[in-house]
Amino acid sequence: MKLEIGQTASGKVVSLPYRLANRHGLVTGATGTGKTVTLQRLAEQFSAAGIPVFAADVKGDLSGIAAAGDANSKAAERAAALGRTWSATSYPVALWDIFGKAGLPVRTSVQEMGAQLLSRMLGLNPTQEGAMEIAFRKSEDERSYMLTLEDLRWTLVEMLDDREEVCQQYGNVTASSISAIQRNILALEAQGGSHLFGEPPFEITDFMAVAADGRGVVNLLHADQLMEAPKLYATCLLWLLSELFRRLPEAGDLDKPKLVFFFDEAHLLFNDAPKPLVQQIERMVRLVRSKGVGVFFVTQSPQDVPDTVLAQLGTRIQHALRAYTPAAQRMVKAAADAFRPNREVDVRAEITTMGIGEALISVMENDNVPTLVEKVRIIPPAGQIGPISSMERQAFMEASPLYPKYRGGLSQQEAGYSFDRRMKAARGIALEPETKPEPYVPGLYKKYLPIDEGTSKSRSLARQLVSIAFWGCVAWAGLTVAGVV
Repeated sequence: MKLEIGQTASGKVVSLPYRLANRHGLVTGATGTGKTVTLQRLAEQFSAAGIPVFAADVKGDLSGIAAAGDANSKAAERAAALGRTWSATSYPVALWDIFGKAGLPVRTSVQEMGAQLLSRMLGLNPTQEGAMEIAFRKSEDERSYMLTLEDLRWTLVEMLDDREEVCQQYGNVTASSISAIQRNILALEAQGGSHLFGEPPFEITDFMAVAADGRGVVNLLHADQLMEAPKLYATCLLWLLSELFRRLPEAGDLDKPKLVFFFDEAHLLFNDAPKPLVQQIERMVRLVRSKGVGVFFVTQSPQDVPDTVLAQLGTRIQHALRAYTPAAQRMVKAAADAFRPNREVDVRAEITTMGIGEALISVMENDNVPTLVEKVRIIPPAGQIGPISSMERQAFMEASPLYPKYRGGLSQQEAGYSFDRRMKAARGIALEPETKPEPYVPGLYKKYLPIDEGTSKSRSLARQLVSIAFWGCVAWAGLTVAGVV
């Protein structure tokens, strides 16, 4: 079983064996060269093979996978030009959105995200990250687990109030570090980061659904608004990848991956990333293969990805690059030299002159060796090229079997109660019997009164008679003094 990606001028089809898709890949190219359509083609073919897919839909165009293409479209014309049969096809999708507007909400807790990823999201320096580590350790020791950013803020306030005791127990914490973290939390909330934290929690295994007809579900994270907060976007996708690595069991070599994960705008993940974080990502990419997960990084230039990570990527799809400066020319040379040479393809000349939808490709062969580089025209996708309408999006959301699970709203009190029990259960802490509020019954309170209803009525009548007698005496005395009687 192979995924057909592109076709050469001579008619040769370049294909990737599905069982080698977990050797990861890279899709690069300048803006407007066809990366999104290539990504759609890959996602459709993985889905058709029964492999679930996750992809961040940065521009909204990938949502067209959910609708069948047009027989009169350019995609159909290209398929005809390549001598291939083309049939308009829609694919099963699940729509997600951190903000819960254009898809099902994706939520986690501050506690489960962890100090390192949250520090990355907040842009903290090493000293401030140390204070964050102490906040998490303190919450664990006191079993006061943090669900939302508001919970984190209160933990930091308590650390500031009890700073002397905290410093003695955990290490030095300065007021300036706590204040800086508080300011960064406010900035994150202004970007909408608070939407990521809450109940019910997202379960990563829901990304691995297969439709009733055997096709893999394409999970699309709506990211046009999310891209306005680049660190939130990058950290969110890194957290999802970390959850896959942490939750999935070892699988070894499979006939096809359990899931393919597309990391679009991958440069945001590595921009200003400290060395320990890059090392963690490199280790995760190297080891997640054995979990049955393939990772494809999508970006404009191969230089956006560190060399240690590039070394783990077996499939390379290079669209055209632009070289108008000396630095860009050096980048083009480096990108060309990364391919396995082919005498019939002048990579350095082609890489700057290819048209839209053309690419240089090298994939993994069955003997786990990269193929010679080939220049191809990408085989067009069968779904709609371009976004679906907002009405279609809403219909797909409500039709999803996951809709009741993630759309059920919880009050703040219910969410806190559910989260606290879940955290304790995960740590093996004995739970108290679960209690639920009793339904309101009119008059139920009366059974808790110290007197019964009959006694209450008789005492009330006695009080009224005494009050009448008392005020009658007062009136009689007043009239007597006035000489009226």
